[in-house]
Amino acid sequence: LRATLAAVQRSERRTVSLRVTTRIFLLLVVGTFALIATGCGRDEEEGTPAATGGETSAEQVSGSIEVDGSSTVGPLVTAAAEQFQGEQPGVQVTVGISGTGGGFERFCAGETDISNASRPIKDDEEAPLCQQNGVEYTELQVATDALTVVTNKENDWADCLTTDQLKKIWEPAAEGKVKNWNQVDPSFPDQKLSLAGAGTDSGTFDYFTDEINGEEGASRSDYSASEDDNVIVQGVGGERGGLGYFGFSYYEENQDTLKALAIDNGDGCIEPSVETAQDGSYTPLARPLFVYAKKEALAKPAVEAFVT
Repeated sequence: LRATLAAVQRSERRTVSLRVTTRIFLLLVVGTFALIATGCGRDEEEGTPAATGGETSAEQVSGSIEVDGSSTVGPLVTAAAEQFQGEQPGVQVTVGISGTGGGFERFCAGETDISNASRPIKDDEEAPLCQQNGVEYTELQVATDALTVVTNKENDWADCLTTDQLKKIWEPAAEGKVKNWNQVDPSFPDQKLSLAGAGTDSGTFDYFTDEINGEEGASRSDYSASEDDNVIVQGVGGERGGLGYFGFSYYEENQDTLKALAIDNGDGCIEPSVETAQDGSYTPLARPLFVYAKKEALAKPAVEAFVT
């Protein structure tokens, strides 16, 4: 783990300040075994690497692999890439973080081999673009994430929010109106509400707005938005009244400045964790994470071995 962490921090493409922990590896491993246990769906029928024995990685291969997309999935794939390159020094894996939407844009243009995504590809938008450009792909679920709502560490008044309260904060009608914590709950103090969250190119934005506001993309816009979750970490951590949301692993690595809130969807307050995401109790913010592999790229031994 120490070696992997050091390698991640040396990334030439983009610095990912998130440290890779044992829990992140656990997420990846559990997700992978869950995928194998379910037989991989259509991928098994297509004979993709997910349905093979993964024996390719035992042979020495070479080449380069270009990956881009979700900032939530990025650290998982970066960790996998560093481990893989330790076994396959002849392969260079470059992982970018442009957001799920930005990743699909590059992927469907044929610029990348693998696209990381915190939501499925859009059938009415991105999938047709891939088809138009002749990019065929395989979808693989690699993990389950707890999309986490966080506050500043100094917040001593809120430990749990209901989904209705989250909607009250984030719905489009709240723009310019809900600006203080005591507007969310009268028992909360007279403290300015400083919001930070996912940008519109992020799959996290799509998922959160759909589940909380009832419509994908429906959100107030007067907040600090970024596809880079580290920017959201800094925004919430720097404001006493800060509130934001992103993947669970970013909270895990920044617990010195952030506090995770439990979420009440009508059945009581459930805290985000690896366990509550995996057992399905953390609703509605537990979500699947994906990688999409270009079939043309899978014909290359290096890409096949990495994806396997």
